[in-house]
Amino acid sequence: LMPEDSSVLTVEYKMNLLAPGDGELLVARGQVLKAGRSLVVTQVDAFVIKGGQETLCATLLQTLMTMHGRKDL
Repeated sequence: LMPEDSSVLTVEYKMNLLAPGDGELLVARGQVLKAGRSLVVTQVDAFVIKGGQETLCATLLQTLMTMHGRKDL
């Protein structure tokens, strides 16, 4: 997703904790909402599985900046 000759900087990172992560398994599902030339916006939902039931326990939104030609950062 990011060019090999670039660095990545975090512009914004927000996480909402919605429920305890107490269970047998933690599953995260993420997606890229928009991949522009410089900015990439992604979203992740984290679910806890307990007793066969899946519960949303956190949601995250982040914006990353691609620093083209700046692999040194």
